[in-house]
Formats: sequence, C-alpha cells, structure tokens
Amino acid sequence: MTAKYGRILLKLSGESLAGDGTYGIDPSIVASLAAEVAEVQSLGCEVAIVVGGGNIFRGLKAAELGMERSIADYMGMLATVLNSLALQDGLEKVGVATRVLSALDIREVAEPYIRRRATRHLEKGRVVVFAAGTGNPYFTTDTAASLRAMEIGAALLLKATRVDGVYTADPEKDPTATRYSFLTYKQVLNDGLRVMDATAISLCMEHRLPIIVFDGTQPGNIVRAVMGEEIGTLVGEREP
Repeated sequence: MTAKYGRILLKLSGESLAGDGTYGIDPSIVASLAAEVAEVQSLGCEVAIVVGGGNIFRGLKAAELGMERSIADYMGMLATVLNSLALQDGLEKVGVATRVLSALDIREVAEPYIRRRATRHLEKGRVVVFAAGTGNPYFTTDTAASLRAMEIGAALLLKATRVDGVYTADPEKDPTATRYSFLTYKQVLNDGLRVMDATAISLCMEHRLPIIVFDGTQPGNIVRAVMGEEIGTLVGEREP
C-alpha cells in the first residue's frame, strides 16, 4: 500500500496531548500518536506537524483576563515548544527520526526554522515538528499550520479535532446537528464555521490547499486520511 498524498501537515491541538485531563501531557497519548505517524511514514508519506499549546497555556484566554496580548501569545508559543519536544521524544522512541524547528530562537533544544532546512529534513525521511507558531503574536497555530503547509509544499492539511468533522452545530450540545462531508472555503468563511480561524482558511483558499477535519482521538484515522479514504469533512475549492 502507498499513501495518496506524498507530503502532509498534521495540525494537533495542545489539548489532544492531555488525554482525559485538562492540563499537561499524557505519555500514552504521545506514544499512540507516534505509532500512527510511524505507520503513515511507512506508506511513503512525508509528515510535518504543528501542535498547539492549550494544554499548558492559552495565550488568548490569558489576554482576555487582562494579560498584555503580546506577552500572552509569546508564552503560548513557548508552550508549543514543550509539546513539540514531547512529540519528538515519543517519535524517536519508535524509531522515527524527528527534528523540532522553532520560529523562536531556542538553539539549545530546537533548530531555528528555515524553510529549506525543513524540506531537506522531510526529503531525508525525518518528521518535522514546527514549534512556536509563526514566531509572532496575534497569529494562531492554525495560521502557522496553513503557512508552514504551503511553505513546505504539503499536498494536504489534516486538522485533528475531538469530533469526526464539521457539523451544523456543536454535536456535543445539539443532538440534531449533522455533519458536512464537504465544504468550500467560502462556505466556512461566510457561515463562520469553526474549522480554523479566518486567516488560516483564507491562506488555504488562496493556495488551493485542501483541509480534512477529522476525529484525531480515533486510532487509525490519520492513516485512513492519507490513504484517501472518505473521512471527516473535506474543505476545498470544489467537491471531488
């Protein structure tokens, strides 16, 4: 078997690493993700990852509570570095060579982000974990994921969530909510659907980068997505 996509970018929320908890990193979750990424690589797919930091510190929430926004955002970026290092450790424990590239200069623990270096790592079969978002305040890790996906020439952006796609309403609160199998970028923007923030969606729309929103808590879903199976909600220019 070979993957449908030669290179992908996987966007993970920080909360996904906390498992059933609300704070911190669950090593069993990291190990499960690492095993699945290793399987994806074995199918011939190059993998880059962007992870949020909400399981440790959420900058936007802190700003709403009175902290200066830039400081809060930089603290959030540092939280993503911690998560990225945890992912690197988990991946290397299952034999997957991994490099963390940070948009903030922390050379003792991560390489500085350089686009050509990132693509070279991918070509050599290494997983690349992009840390510290874009390196600038006021930008989310969703926007960082869209930006990095385009910079490395990814064929697909995978957005892992807690539910199996995008719904007409919050399925955890509204039992009548129905799932979209396909959405255009303009539908997402015009209807204010909470797929990714508007800047991230606009970047993907401009460069025609498809997004699959899927349940990241279900083992095997990343493999299913890169194999081209219909899973979650596809966001793109037109329905395939």
